[in-house]
Formats: sequence, structure tokens, C-alpha cells
Amino acid sequence: MDINEIRNLSDYELENALVDAKQELWKIRFDLATRQEKNYSRLPATRKRIARILTVMTERQHTAAAVIAETEKAS
Repeated sequence: MDINEIRNLSDYELENALVDAKQELWKIRFDLATRQEKNYSRLPATRKRIARILTVMTERQHTAAAVIAETEKAS
């Protein structure tokens, strides 16, 4: 998932994607520890996906806070 795809998700879908990505990260770490996973590049790719999701969530929180501040300032 690239950043544009993540930005097109709703808040609910973002939360679900974050939960799924964290579960996948846990599974990858477990598989690496038990030598069942051979593709080591999945670990940083999953961590980057989590970071992208968190970035979009934070951007939305800051935007919402700015809108609220503008609304209060205008009143």
C-alpha cells in the first residue's frame, strides 16, 4: 500500500488496516524467530506500512484540531 491508497481509506478502514498490519508484524517476527520465514524484507516493509498508516491518522487529527481551533477563533 502506498501513501495515496492509505489516504483514500476512511478512519474506520485505517484503524482496521493498522490492526491487521500490527498482527502481520507480530506473525513475521514470530516466523523469523522460529526460522519459518525466509523473506526478511517483509519485516521493514510492514513496519513502513504501519508508519504510513500512523502518519495519515496523525495528519487527520491535526487537521481536525486546526478546524476546531479556527471555528472557536471565528466565534
